[in-house]
Parts: sequence; C-alpha cells; structure tokens
Amino acid sequence: MKRKICVVTGTRAEYGLLHWLMKEIDNDASLKLQLAVTGAHLSPEFGLTYRMIEKDGFQIDEKVEMLLSSDSDVGIAKSMGLGLMSFAECFSRLRPDIVVGLGDRYELLSAVTAALVTRVPVAHIHGGELTQGVFDEQIRHSITKMSHLHFTAAEEYRERVIQLGEDPEHVYNVGAPALDSISRLRMLSREEFAKETGFEFGTVNFLVTFHPVTRGKTGVEAQAIELLRALDRFKDAKVIFTQSNADPDGRRISELFGAYAKRNSGRCMFVNSLGQMKYLSALNHIDALIGNSSSGLIEMPYFRKPTVNIGSRQDGRIKPDSVIDCEPSAGSIAGAISRACSPEFLGSLKKMQNPYGKPGASLRIKNILKSTSLKDILNKKFHDIRSQDNTK
Repeated sequence: MKRKICVVTGTRAEYGLLHWLMKEIDNDASLKLQLAVTGAHLSPEFGLTYRMIEKDGFQIDEKVEMLLSSDSDVGIAKSMGLGLMSFAECFSRLRPDIVVGLGDRYELLSAVTAALVTRVPVAHIHGGELTQGVFDEQIRHSITKMSHLHFTAAEEYRERVIQLGEDPEHVYNVGAPALDSISRLRMLSREEFAKETGFEFGTVNFLVTFHPVTRGKTGVEAQAIELLRALDRFKDAKVIFTQSNADPDGRRISELFGAYAKRNSGRCMFVNSLGQMKYLSALNHIDALIGNSSSGLIEMPYFRKPTVNIGSRQDGRIKPDSVIDCEPSAGSIAGAISRACSPEFLGSLKKMQNPYGKPGASLRIKNILKSTSLKDILNKKFHDIRSQDNTK
C-alpha cells in the first residue's frame, strides 16, 4: 500500500519552497501525494494562488478555508481557531500517514495541532531557526515539539532542534529546499521578464519584499513609511514591490506600497504575486533585494547579490556575507542601499559561500519520508542532551 504524504501549504512563498518536494513525492510509485491548501492561497486579495498550484499540475485534495477578512491580532487568532477545526476534518477524511509542513506560520500551527490530536505523524521543514523580530519564532519551536521528523537547513539549526529535546536520529540537516527551485527552473531572461510583467528595467533595479514585524518596537506603518522615504533618495532606481503577507497589519503595508507605486508609476510597480519562476528570475536580474524576507538570506545569496535586511524580523538567523543589516529608519536604510550598490561590496561577493548548503534537499527529504519506519514514531520521548554524550 502506498504511503500517503499530506503536504500543507498556505502561502505563495511557502509553496515555492515545497514545490520540488511535492514533485518528488508525486513521481514516486510507492508514495501518494495529498495536498491540503489553505490560507492566502484561497483569498482573492492574495491572488487566489491555488490556481498557480493547479496550473503546475498538482491535484488539490482539500481546500481548507481559514483566512478571515481581518488581519488584526484578534482576526488572526480567530483564523487559527477556524483552521484547527477545518484541519481536523481534513485529516479525518484524507487519513494521511505523514503530514508535511514548512516554516513558522500560524496556518501550519493549526494544521500541526490538528495532526497531533488526530494522531498523525508530522514532518517539519526549516525547524531550529530563530526569527526574533516576530512571534513566528515561538510558532516554529511549538511546531518542532509537535513534530516527529525534522529537516533543517543548516547544522546549527539541527543542533538547536536537538537542544529542544528531539531525538537526534529523527533530525536531519538536508539544506534549504529553496535552492532546488533555483537549480531546476529555467529562469526568464531579462527581456522575457520585462515582457511578462511589464516592468521596464533601468540602470539600477530593486525588489522590495517587506512583511510585518510583529514584535518590533516601531509600528509596522512607521517602518514601511521609513522604507519609502529611503527609496525617495534613489530617484533613478526602478522598483518592484511585492504584496506583504497575511500577518497582522500586512494589508496596511501593501496599501502604502501600492499607493507609492501609483504615485511613481514611471519607475515603480506593485504586484500581488510574481509566482516562483518570476520571483527567482527577478532576483537574478535586480541589483539588490530590500526588505525583511527570508528569501534575502537563503535564495538571494545563490546569485551572489546583496540583500538590505531591515529591522529585527530575521534576527537570529544565519546571515551570509551578502546581507547588510540596517535599522528601520530612512537614513539607515538609504545608507545600506548605497553600500549594497558599491563596487567594493559587490566585488566582495564573487567568492562568497552560501551557508545553506547545495541543491538536492527535496530528494533527500522524500527519501527519508519514504524509508523511515512509522512504528512507534508517535511515542516520542524527550531527548535530554545533559544525559547524552552523543547528540549527532
């Protein structure tokens, strides 16, 4: 009987990271891919990106509605409650052997909690990381404690998952799945990208991807305004803004960016979603990524190009040499952008090594999902590193 692997995805960015793992599972004769789509994928506001998943040839087994119209704290909490109920029903119908989720978003927390109480083993990707500027960090570690198989992007993260009490035999450093997309997809040329998006490249080009900092001292709106003030100092730069995610106050960021792009229509563009291929192609052709997205730490370094990382959202993560940290103030952001575009800094990136490994994580994960014995896997015990000599 085929082992049923249920992959959960709630956002366009997360799907991009899971895409090739889903392909690997779907192409394996001994496995059956189940796909539960939720969150922003089902929202018109975020582009109904479930259609992109279907266009890629995947069959969606369950559309789990949980995203409410409000992006307030209360609205998000209510969405989580709705998601918990809906995922319990989903897993009851699908009867998966393993649920697979990636990252630290609240949609996944609802899914994993439902899997816990319905006694379905969970495999978690990208555990052990720190994101000290957002409450997602607590969500990530909570998911780790409810999971049974762990796939980390670096050895430091593997050690942290073990520190949380997880069995070393079930914690695997496989590298970052994002690198699989870069190595497998055919990137659009500069001309093809311009034709498909309508974006006219200039002498200097930026991509802005900025999300709420849910634990920051400075308000979300104030930070976004400071970023826009910094961009005002680069009048010759062409800019692509991507929509913020479905975190608290994400809608306000998107409103500000959309209005700025409209006021500066000759040099700026706002998009709901580029999709995986176009987003990675954009990284390949722009001069700098500006914002606070994890793609600036993981995907952008592959192209040996600079990232201007604003504020505290990514505090605690491993940062390649291509990342320039700055405060969420116009002066600090502008200074970081100037440094990122300098010949000296660009020259320093030519021999940079990416700490997130090499492509192939998706195949490595699939093979482990396929071969791991599930007998007694639900009977977890806390692994106390103080009483163990070997944690590797």
